[in-house]
Amino acid sequence: MPVLQGCIDMAGPVLRVIRIVTATPIHPEKAAVIAARFAQQNGIEHYEMKQAVDETLIGGIVIFAGDFRYDYSIKGQLARIAARLKDADPLGAIEPEDDFGNIIRATLEKSLEEFDEPPAASGQDILFDGAMEPIPTEEKNRQLVVDGLQETLSSIATRFAVDEVGQVERVQDGIAYVSGLENCLNGELIAFTSRTSGIAMNLMPDLVGIILLGDILDVHEGSVCKRTARVMDVPVGTELLGRVVDPLGVPIDGLGMLNTRKRRPIEAEAPSIIERQPVDTPLLTGITAIDAMTPIGRGQRELIIGDRQTGKTAIVIDTIINQRGKGVYCVYVAIGQKMSTIVAVVNILRRHNALAYTTVVVASAGMPASFQYIAPYAGCAIAEELMLNEHADVLIVYDDLTKHAQAYRALSLLLRRPPGREAFPGDVFYLHARLLERAARLSEASGGGSITALPIVETQSGDISAYIPTNVISITDGQIYLESELFFSGQRPAINVGLSVSRVGGAAQTKAMKKVAGPLRIHLAQYRELAAFSQFGSELDEETRRELRRGERLSEILKQPQYHPAPMEEQVVMLHIANQGGFSTVAREDIHVFFADFVEHLKSAAPDLLDGIAETGTFDDTAAARIEPLLADYLPQWMAENHPEQPPDDRD
Repeated sequence: MPVLQGCIDMAGPVLRVIRIVTATPIHPEKAAVIAARFAQQNGIEHYEMKQAVDETLIGGIVIFAGDFRYDYSIKGQLARIAARLKDADPLGAIEPEDDFGNIIRATLEKSLEEFDEPPAASGQDILFDGAMEPIPTEEKNRQLVVDGLQETLSSIATRFAVDEVGQVERVQDGIAYVSGLENCLNGELIAFTSRTSGIAMNLMPDLVGIILLGDILDVHEGSVCKRTARVMDVPVGTELLGRVVDPLGVPIDGLGMLNTRKRRPIEAEAPSIIERQPVDTPLLTGITAIDAMTPIGRGQRELIIGDRQTGKTAIVIDTIINQRGKGVYCVYVAIGQKMSTIVAVVNILRRHNALAYTTVVVASAGMPASFQYIAPYAGCAIAEELMLNEHADVLIVYDDLTKHAQAYRALSLLLRRPPGREAFPGDVFYLHARLLERAARLSEASGGGSITALPIVETQSGDISAYIPTNVISITDGQIYLESELFFSGQRPAINVGLSVSRVGGAAQTKAMKKVAGPLRIHLAQYRELAAFSQFGSELDEETRRELRRGERLSEILKQPQYHPAPMEEQVVMLHIANQGGFSTVAREDIHVFFADFVEHLKSAAPDLLDGIAETGTFDDTAAARIEPLLADYLPQWMAENHPEQPPDDRD
């Protein structure tokens, strides 16, 4: 104990700094009186007073005492007036970069508009120098404007503002370590400059680790930051549809500012079990292999997993395109991709008229890791606004969560958090769990909207047992596995039916699709067994050859060109014909051409057939009986027109 006491005495009392900044120099004695008053107010026993002059304050004084800043300057009051006027501007006529003079000018113009028509003479007079003198109408209007403006500004401006501030000790790799901010909360938004903010991530005894958002070059050692007492939020609303924004909600598509005043925190609690209802409404992707065998329901979380360049993004783009006219809003979050790739995706959506109901959130590879970290949460906040307040069905795509986890790993290592498996921090599971759990289908009592999440995870050499893939697989309600070998063999989309599964299953399928998709999986499984057996080269009986032909045709119809999603009713008819062996006499390379021509024939010969399947969602025996004679009549005619030289027996 004596040794410890000696160490304490040697350290001495903690010396705090009280800094007084004025627009013009003041006498040190006057500054000492001010410092003593604020030291007493903040409970500072031992302090050192410092003075500084900042002519940009215009007038007044700013005092830094403890962790607080007391702003009595004219510059601070003008800034607060400008901020309040901007918040009160419902039309968005005042741009953020406008200076105070422009804001006052806009306010004056709005006030003058109210007095375009001169008021009727009221006979009201004002006493000037003891005589009753009538005031001219023009001067009276001008005085009313000035009085109204003065009243507005006096109600907005306060005499001073008190901010809890901290000082930047060091900055490195997009991380700022700040002293002070003793009352800072985890996840709180910290303001550095008008263009730069940050999120408090590490709360240490003497420092706060903050990830920087915005212009990092504005932050340097000695910079002052302040608490905002709020968490990170982004603009939301239907006004974001058709726009491309960054993770802060700032438009980057060159179409001007967003016309919305709604904002929502990027972090939110997931809906509870009571607020949800079962997933039983299909979200049609337009991709036959998915809608038939791994159906996706509204409110589901279906993982899309596979190596790079296997068509993962193509599947989600087709799904977004297929939502046109179905009342489903879409949010596409691009994380860690090249900007050229993102521009290509936006152009594809615009070309297919899908951008009108889609919001694109961009955190490209050139952006800091902090932007890539908050991007999916910002996109989810935009989707939640549409689900909760618009009561809409929303599809959100995270492309991809592997790069998101890598960005979080980089931030965690820079923040000196302990690394775990594959150098990821220990809470990397919670990173994605709290994001994907926000996807749900709400009950009617809660509004009835839904968020369907399609996260994408990239694997290395098909290893789905790696850390991030296994984490996300355990969170989601199924996965669609894309295989490189299938992709390069020409089977596109390259969906491995054996490893792909939907835990919602047939509950998210229409009755028509469920009826024709049931035999499909059985026939494909039989085909794979027979195909492996036939490789031995033994002679095959006619029944086996028939099954092989049918399996080859089934595999062929699951091929689908990119950006051409198929309507549900056409998928049902095609699968029914394939299950019945109707394509057995058509060459494999001609199946899609033949079926497209047959659909046109159906629309003219039986126009109510496809419409009935689409409207009712059922496919009964009566509809099947109507298709068979039409197919029997049309197939020979089509073969004669397209392959007149080919004998019927050689059309394998």
